[in-house]
Amino acid sequence: MADGVSKAVLITGCSSGIGHATAEHLARSGWAVYATARRPDSLADLADAGCRTLALDVLDEGSMRAAVAEVESEEGAVGVLVNNAGYGQSGAVEAVPLDLVRRNLETNVFGYLRMAQLVLPGMRRQRWGRIINLSSVAGRVTMPGSGIYSSTKFAIRAMTDALRFEVRGFGVDVVLIEPGPIRTHFTGSANAGMPDGAGADGTYADYHSAVAKADAEADQSKLLAGDPDDVARVIGRAASARHPRARYRVTIPSRLLPAIRGVLPDRAFDAFLRTQAPPPGA
Repeated sequence: MADGVSKAVLITGCSSGIGHATAEHLARSGWAVYATARRPDSLADLADAGCRTLALDVLDEGSMRAAVAEVESEEGAVGVLVNNAGYGQSGAVEAVPLDLVRRNLETNVFGYLRMAQLVLPGMRRQRWGRIINLSSVAGRVTMPGSGIYSSTKFAIRAMTDALRFEVRGFGVDVVLIEPGPIRTHFTGSANAGMPDGAGADGTYADYHSAVAKADAEADQSKLLAGDPDDVARVIGRAASARHPRARYRVTIPSRLLPAIRGVLPDRAFDAFLRTQAPPPGA
């Protein structure tokens, strides 16, 4: 803590992917990093890299409170919150069971919201803080099979825009990171959790297969997809910038797809989506 201002970083969802890469990158850059996951034993290599590791489950109020309290007891405040914990839920809207929809919203949206609520009092007290929310190009453009997941990311975008306006006067910046396809296990996990279609009599089985194939191809594209380290470096810039931008986009699709969506009328954009996956019932 320098000059009474803590710049300690608390990152959620560090067991793999973007969260893991971000914790490692910021620790190497000299930040005091608190890397968290539901199972802290999955963070052993980050501890070796100089991170403090804590248990944090964004579906557990007590766990979230305890993690924030631990950082505040050692540092005075959470200086930078990186809201990263989340996962994808693929599948046709009709076919995804409601309990899976609720869990995705609880994790991806309510987890971000509650973590922001918990760290903000400390940030306001020291008149400095930064909240960095991981969203996605899916928060701007809804691709086939991503209705549920995109809903969570659209919600994160709206919450971030409101929060940025509300806390800037307290010295707190709120930043949105919008990656496109990233080469992680994220899409594989989303597709593995895709419903088998039983809830809709198997109507969407072929559609789900086409969506899984298109998503996998995008995530492995050398031209379109990025690596977790690409996102980690952008988060590092957002954390260290004197005046960070409101939003940062990572990879070509994160810039290109919203531009296409903004130019094309709805019917024309739907025609573009048909090139990605044949619509059900066609």
